[in-house]
Formats: sequence, C-alpha cells, structure tokens
Amino acid sequence: MADRANSKAEQVYCAIKESILTGTLEPGAPIDKLELCERLCVSRFPVSAAISRLAFEQLVVVEPQHGSFVARISMRDVKERLFIRRALESEVVAEAARRFGPEDRDALRRNLDAAAAAAEAGDRSLFYGLDVAFHAYFTQKLGLWRSAELLDALRVHLERVRRLLLAPAGRINATIAEHAAIIEGLQGRDPAVARRSMEAHMNEFIAICDNFARERPDLFSA
Repeated sequence: MADRANSKAEQVYCAIKESILTGTLEPGAPIDKLELCERLCVSRFPVSAAISRLAFEQLVVVEPQHGSFVARISMRDVKERLFIRRALESEVVAEAARRFGPEDRDALRRNLDAAAAAAEAGDRSLFYGLDVAFHAYFTQKLGLWRSAELLDALRVHLERVRRLLLAPAGRINATIAEHAAIIEGLQGRDPAVARRSMEAHMNEFIAICDNFARERPDLFSA
C-alpha cells in the first residue's frame, strides 16, 4: 500500500512539475488543488505533498491564507546561471574542436536534421529534447562528467525560461542556424572559432531572455 501511495505521489509531482516547466501553469498563476485532484483523480494528500516538494525546489510559492502560486522566474538567478553556462559550454566546445572527428560532426548534423524536421512538424516538445541532446553530446562524448553534472543542474533551473523562449516567432529556426554555426566552428578544428560560435549562441539566448522579460514582466521577479 505504501509503495502504491508513493508511486501516486510521484506521478502527481511529475505531472504538476511538467505543467510548470512547459508553461501550461504560467509563473504567478494560482494552483487550484481541487482542480488538480479532479483532473489527476487523486485525493488532496498527494497534491499537497507535491506542492510542498515543488515549494522546496522553488518552483511554487505557498502563501498562508492566500494559497499556492507558481513561482515567478528570478531574472537575477537566470542571468547568473547563463553566465556560468556560457563560460563552461564555450570551453567544452573549444575542447571538442581539438578532439572531435568526422563521426562526431556527423552525429551532430543528424541531430540538427532531426531538429529541423521537428520544427517543420511543429513538434516543440521533440525539438526541445533534441536541443538538450545537442548540448549534452559534447560533455558525454568528451567524458567530461563533472562538467556534465554542472550543466545538467543549470539546465534544470533554466528549463522554464528556455521553453518559454521557444515560443517567439522564428526562435526555433534561429536556434537551428546557431547550432549549425557551432558544427561549422568545429570543422576547422580551431578551438578559438568553436568557442566564439558557442559564445554567440549563448549571447543571443541572453539577449532574447532580456527582451522577453521586458515584454512579459508579469512572469519574472527581480
């Protein structure tokens, strides 16, 4: 019985978290526990447990006597994490320029082709997964496991804003073009060129994030 209860609680937690990360539940939105109970066919206990867990992860804010709300995105945290990610990923790609061979560039091109097909089909979820896989390929193939751990932790905290930034018109195609430039930067096996291509990609992301925060200040906190 305990195992079944734990499994149900985990399912509820995952369902609510996915809704938050994908933007189905927008930052600042109230969380309707009764609606969640009815939609997920569960009692209040696993919903309350999930909300407490998400509050610990800073994805939910619980205000006594007022209710629970999806946490707004902290721009200060986003910018600091992007600063770290840009520095680390740029150096990882520079190392890839030294060590990657033709088979690695081919693997990245296959990812790019699949991402283009997902974009053409309008499958944003698949595209996002391929985007994550593109960036993860470098640390995995190079065996940079500590770097992978750091980048995975950064990705989790940036996931909401990254998914939101796929929404503006043309951003998906721009991402594909920037990934293509990174692959091109690997072609000449020049670490400086590869580093600049990743920095340009990350700088574009940072600029778009700033613009989006100005357009939708209701989704962000300081």
